[in-house]
Amino acid sequence: MLSSTSEYALKAVLYLAEHDGGTPVRVGQMSEALRIPRNYLAKILHELARSGVLVSARGKHGGFRLGRRAAEISLLAIVGRFDRLEARRACLLGRRSCSDRHPCPAHSRWKALSEQTAAFFRDTTVADLLEGAELVA
Repeated sequence: MLSSTSEYALKAVLYLAEHDGGTPVRVGQMSEALRIPRNYLAKILHELARSGVLVSARGKHGGFRLGRRAAEISLLAIVGRFDRLEARRACLLGRRSCSDRHPCPAHSRWKALSEQTAAFFRDTTVADLLEGAELVA
């Protein structure tokens, strides 16, 4: 459902939230712990920093940390930088013209599922996912 980039972005933000001690976490540490190629992860993290999800610090004690509290970061704020979830509303059967007025056979069920998926990403926060979850490495 999500691209690898979005999955990696979610994993990285969750990792930072779990290791939130106020000190930035280095890319190498995250790359190793999450088994994500370092350069690829660095690009993802920089994009999330540009959007305000993360904050980056340069230098000897540099790295990344959350830009806001985990309860203020929706999953859409993370994956929306890499995947267009709204675009998933395209016709499941590939028809050019598929709408409420001219539905394909799958339209009503697909529309409902698509709206539930969009609501999940919009309404779920990083803090929601951390509640009761086991910490990652």
